[in-house]
Amino acid sequence: MFSSVLNTPIAYLKGVGPQRAEILKKEIGLFTYGDLITYYPFRYIDRTQYYKIREINQDLPYLQILVRLKTFEIIGEKRTKRLVAQAIDDTGEIELVWFQGITWVQKYLEINQAYVIFGKVTFFNGKAQMAHPEIELYSNKTISRGNLKLQPVYSSTEKLKQFNLDSKGIQKLMANALDSCVSEIEEILPHHIQEKYKLIARKKAINNLHFPSSTQELLIAQNTLKFEELFLIQFRMLKSKLIRTQKFKGNIFENVGEKFTYFYENLLPFKLTNAQKRVIKEIRQDTQKGIQMNRLVQGDVGSGKTVVALMTMLLAVDNGFQACLMAPTEILATQHYHSLKGLLSDDFVSIALLTGSSKKKDRKIIADELENGKLSILIGTHALIEDPVKFKNLGFAVIDEQHRFGVEQRAKLWRKNIVPPHILVMTATPIPRTLAMTLYGDLDVSLIDELPAGRKPIETRHLYENQRLRMFGFMKQEIAKGRQVYIVYPLIQESAKLDLKNLMDGVDTMSREFPLPDYRISIVHGQLKAAEKEFEMQRFVKGETQIMVATTVIEVGVNVPNASVMIIENAERFGLSQLHQLRGRVGRGAEQSYCILMSGEKLSKDGRVRLDTMVKTNDGFEIAEIDLQLRGPGNIEGKQQSGLMELKIADLTVDQNILAEARKTVIQIFEEDPDLQNPEHSVLQKVLLKSETGIMLNKIS
Repeated sequence: MFSSVLNTPIAYLKGVGPQRAEILKKEIGLFTYGDLITYYPFRYIDRTQYYKIREINQDLPYLQILVRLKTFEIIGEKRTKRLVAQAIDDTGEIELVWFQGITWVQKYLEINQAYVIFGKVTFFNGKAQMAHPEIELYSNKTISRGNLKLQPVYSSTEKLKQFNLDSKGIQKLMANALDSCVSEIEEILPHHIQEKYKLIARKKAINNLHFPSSTQELLIAQNTLKFEELFLIQFRMLKSKLIRTQKFKGNIFENVGEKFTYFYENLLPFKLTNAQKRVIKEIRQDTQKGIQMNRLVQGDVGSGKTVVALMTMLLAVDNGFQACLMAPTEILATQHYHSLKGLLSDDFVSIALLTGSSKKKDRKIIADELENGKLSILIGTHALIEDPVKFKNLGFAVIDEQHRFGVEQRAKLWRKNIVPPHILVMTATPIPRTLAMTLYGDLDVSLIDELPAGRKPIETRHLYENQRLRMFGFMKQEIAKGRQVYIVYPLIQESAKLDLKNLMDGVDTMSREFPLPDYRISIVHGQLKAAEKEFEMQRFVKGETQIMVATTVIEVGVNVPNASVMIIENAERFGLSQLHQLRGRVGRGAEQSYCILMSGEKLSKDGRVRLDTMVKTNDGFEIAEIDLQLRGPGNIEGKQQSGLMELKIADLTVDQNILAEARKTVIQIFEEDPDLQNPEHSVLQKVLLKSETGIMLNKIS
């Protein structure tokens, strides 16, 4: 049993009280002593080096100076009020300025006293100045948790700073909390794991992370807590998988039957790639085990995931079961429906489409045919999981772009049959290996890493605004060859009105440059009704229009092999993943295709990296790795559904090796002691009682 000290409300901590406790809860989610001591620094400052005033320049980072206070005064009134101090050392003078917390700082200042000041130096009229520096009285004595060699820096907010809870203020609270409860922290990792990976005790690791006495001590503490955090994530996920394989029985698909075989031999319009064959074989093996399949299929845009899904759904139909495919948008669901209908003859297998726009009479027919078993395959949006939708015998469910569905939405699909259906999750968003292990660690993973034969790599070019006429000329060349063009505008500040205005400006420009009757334009955006979107889409699909001006609603689910050019306006505003998805709308036919990234002249460093990456490579997994490095795991799509990405200390961009070792260790534990009967694993039993991930303290009862 863990100590109750760590569960003590933070209001009782010395230096907090009710008001500060409330703001700590609201701003950064700290409720208890335990929450506070796992609020880790995001960087450290080397406080061992002092600069002389004459040595400093504007290019230096944050630095500290030992000075004597010469004068200070309050200048101005109300909004212009500020505290200005002059400080000197034996080489020069520096001005210190505070615009907030003036009363508190003023009480701390004393003429002719020596102070250590720390901050970022700027120069005003040639004179060194430091705004809102940290300041403390200089003392030759060693202060245990004050003027540290490696000073922790904590994230704060403007509201916290109003309560003097900047990084320095949080550091003081941290010292008080650790004094009160560090001795109560108990171990979670079994002793044999600590020994194998040279990890230190938890209480020592947490203490040393906040107040390290050396760089080496800090590195060991970080390594210990990173391993523990990633271990616990993998432990929960793999235990969940173990429980699922033991608890949830699955229907057995014994036969490779008539429909699967006939489709493969007579209807399939192209040869499967070796990667597609391998994934179908893996699914086939899963469906013969008698346990529910949960498999993720990753495949880059255009790799042929939909055909794999269709063939495995036919496998279910051959064994007397129904199948469904759930997509996140009506556009994508409709596209899947038309694609599958195009591959199947009308009398080969019964298939229907159900979305929020389906008419009442069509819904009634679908509902009846689902319940009596006449309908074999249902394609649709989240409308599939609504209560009126009842299957006679759902045996196989495909979820496309699953990161767009909530956990509860997916769970509803499971409950559509007495024996849960086999689940195939598909994503065209390439996920770095480290992120896949964290987001989908409880799933079996298949990879379609080949493109169909005959596909030519898309040529990507980056053009600036002053090269727009060159872009127009290239569009006209391609249209003259009988090709079609997409032009995509960004969603600005998630505002439909702004987005629509931006797009309509583009329509005006295109209409002037590409006038009737020689050219025709389709327009698709989020403000259109489903029927209007479908009408515009079909005009483009049929070749009645040569140009589609659209927002990102066409990011997934549009398949027009004749479209050979994708133009992305303000491309610097898009993330790498979205740019790659949009590019994947072309390159679906045998002809050479192109992606043109239009941007302004001024680009941020990250914006330039994104556009350069797109020009350099078509490899979705390489792009995903760079995206992870640029954005961090917290911003990768799907994070909000996973509940796993609120990492306190581990960083998936740099801690791949730790993650791999942690996962390997968890697998070994479950192989040797699946029920955790070993006394050394008893604490891990308590971990299972909590649904949260991250560093576990005494929150486990």
